Amino acid sequence: MQLTDAQRVDWLRLIRTDGVGPRTFRGLINRFGGAGPALDALPDLTAARGRRITPPTRGEAEAEIAAAARLGVRLTAMGEADYPKPLQATDSAPPLLAIRGETAAFRRPSVAIVGSRNASAAGLAFTERLARALGEAGLVVVSGLARGIDARAHRAALATGTVAVLAGGQDRIYPAHHAGLVDEILGAGGAVVAEMPMGWEPRGRDFPRRNRIISGLALGSVVVEAARRSGSLITARFALEQGREVFAVPGSPLDPRAEGTNDLIRQGATLVAEPDHVLLVLALLVVDDGTASPLAVDRPDLADEPIFWDEIDLDGIALSVPAEGLAEATPTGLGEAVDDRARLIAYLSPTPMGTDELARASGLSVRVVQTTLLELELDGRIERHGSGAVSLIGQ
Repeated sequence: MQLTDAQRVDWLRLIRTDGVGPRTFRGLINRFGGAGPALDALPDLTAARGRRITPPTRGEAEAEIAAAARLGVRLTAMGEADYPKPLQATDSAPPLLAIRGETAAFRRPSVAIVGSRNASAAGLAFTERLARALGEAGLVVVSGLARGIDARAHRAALATGTVAVLAGGQDRIYPAHHAGLVDEILGAGGAVVAEMPMGWEPRGRDFPRRNRIISGLALGSVVVEAARRSGSLITARFALEQGREVFAVPGSPLDPRAEGTNDLIRQGATLVAEPDHVLLVLALLVVDDGTASPLAVDRPDLADEPIFWDEIDLDGIALSVPAEGLAEATPTGLGEAVDDRARLIAYLSPTPMGTDELARASGLSVRVVQTTLLELELDGRIERHGSGAVSLIGQ
């Protein structure tokens, strides 16, 4: 899929609307067939729920796109070639991702390395050794640009490839003194990504939002040092919920910075004492496009996810769009998605089937099957089983 300029403006207006997060965005696209029709319907739809919401104007969206372009930032949509495929496979992936730098990093397998801001010297030394070795083995290192472990991981992987995920807008680097590190990452051929608008100063709950993107970009997440209640453990939780690997570096029981990592190991995370402990696990997951093979994990109920957005409640609203209006309003590529959805549903049944089997039976590409299954899962139409198999729920 490739959005036109007009469609990109519509997508940006919709995701920047109060009450619209990734889940509501997908629900509106599915109901109306595109962002344009959803924008037209949204004020009356929300008024019927007792709270009339008006999307940002076209001029406001165009101004944000222009400001991003001046900084060399591209707003890339899910489904477009440069959107990171591992992130796209997650339940709460941003519909639009602000990307600065080289997108070649997204076509290689990645590993996240996160940890304490107030890291120990031993933790920093191990992080440097680990990030350098994983980078030399062909993995891109993803982290959150924070002080301590994150910054050391980025610097150790500059020569081999690293991606930084921001909690605020692309023009609001946090912490501010890491602006130079951002320049180093971009100068070395890495990338910096953000979900939030230009000019957005990061707030408390923006950091967990960022953490789900860090884990979503990677095959697995390594936690080097983390206190018992820390943001790094949130990243580990997201990695587990996204079906990714979780690794932890053990530490002294006398060091509070090791309490979280030691707990992760006790709960089943892979212990990491040398780079090979990560490489041997991830080597089994890497396929040609750098994404993870299906993992036999229990996927979380979306209702149990953390509340990041005050999203509009669309449950119980029966909507219909005239067929002729839908055909005119559907962006290029999304009309085909409606047909792909119907075709795939025809091949689904209460008997679990694998993604490859569904692709062969339906004649759709594996990428289209995976994307469509994600939409069906968000609608509560399918159930996931071990080894990537899915089955239809009801009719």
